[in-house]
Amino acid sequence: GEKVVTKNKPQSEATMAESAYSFSLTTFSPSGKLVQIEHALNAVNQGATSLGIKARDGVVIATEKKLPSVLVDKDSVKKIVQLTPEIGVIYSGMGPDSRILVRKARKAAQTYFMTYNERIPVAQLVREVATVMQEFTQSGGVRPFGVSLLIAGYDSHGPQLYQADPSGTFFAWKASAIGKNMTDAKEFLEKRYAEDMLLEDAIGAALLTLKEGFEGAMDEDNIEVGIVGKDHEFRCLSKSEIKDYLEEIL
Repeated sequence: GEKVVTKNKPQSEATMAESAYSFSLTTFSPSGKLVQIEHALNAVNQGATSLGIKARDGVVIATEKKLPSVLVDKDSVKKIVQLTPEIGVIYSGMGPDSRILVRKARKAAQTYFMTYNERIPVAQLVREVATVMQEFTQSGGVRPFGVSLLIAGYDSHGPQLYQADPSGTFFAWKASAIGKNMTDAKEFLEKRYAEDMLLEDAIGAALLTLKEGFEGAMDEDNIEVGIVGKDHEFRCLSKSEIKDYLEEIL
């Protein structure tokens, strides 16, 4: 019996040491982790599922829109927002945190436009937003953002989908998912994704993937879908459009 106790002892000491570093944001734990960033990722994983798919001729992003009560005016809640005419973003995690990033992203895009009289490239806007997220992991008196973002756009380099996380890490993806059902959603996307997919097929695949882990019935009121195609115009699908797509896949 005693042996078991001594076996467990170093582990509990290590865990205690980790938790001693879990409050100060800018201090590394002995194992080299910034525990607050991991906690921020956990906040994202509690959030509603969002996903994106890059097709050959465009990008689609979609998310669950679960309202806290039937008394909420559902037209007042918008989860997909536009950053520039050709770039849109969706978040999983803490809504209020995402608003700060949206505001800063829009400002960066306008500054770029004022300077060069051209729309900001998708990759550059993503880098600006990810830089803000990184700054909030290295400053005193702040906490990391409790959101991951999926940013979809279409510029001179074609259609693009990026994901940015609380640590400031960002990657370009062919398809990705964030939020509470992301593991299953990603597996589903891996099976469904095809390199030569067209935007129409991608919208169907996105809705099917979202439906996989959806609690309750999925309809045009409790999801949002945004697309950008060859016309370089990012827009959200109307409820009637979403309804038509849902009827096609079900």
